[in-house]
Amino acid sequence: MAFEVSFNTKWSDFDPNRHMRHTAYNDYAAEARIRYFAFAGHPVNELASDGIGPILFEEFTSFRKEIHFGESVTVNCKLLGMSDDKRKWKIRHEVLNTEGDLSAVIEVFGAWIDLHKRRLTILPPKYDDLMDQMDKTDDYQTI
Repeated sequence: MAFEVSFNTKWSDFDPNRHMRHTAYNDYAAEARIRYFAFAGHPVNELASDGIGPILFEEFTSFRKEIHFGESVTVNCKLLGMSDDKRKWKIRHEVLNTEGDLSAVIEVFGAWIDLHKRRLTILPPKYDDLMDQMDKTDDYQTI
């Protein structure tokens, strides 16, 4: 299912030159991922109560067009890849400016962690559809 969320940028997102800070793009992508879980019916608090949380191994950002002070941003979530056991996943975020122009592409490689054992884990069966509901990219691959 398609998922995107829009945000109004805030003063703290910008540097003294009124350019959006590079880390602000990634913060909005992280917020979009967490909101996706709730949208898909499994808010992060539910995952946490089952002792599970998302972690990241890598995060790559490609900047395409500047976001200016006062603009809003829209961020989507698309599944770029997933392991057969659904333990590991890759998500691509596209960050769009107010006009809908592509401003950044963010790709994250992550997994599920058992919050008590501090080890990678497989989601319990009740979460089987969590990542499957996310739209897949055209270049989706099993990882």
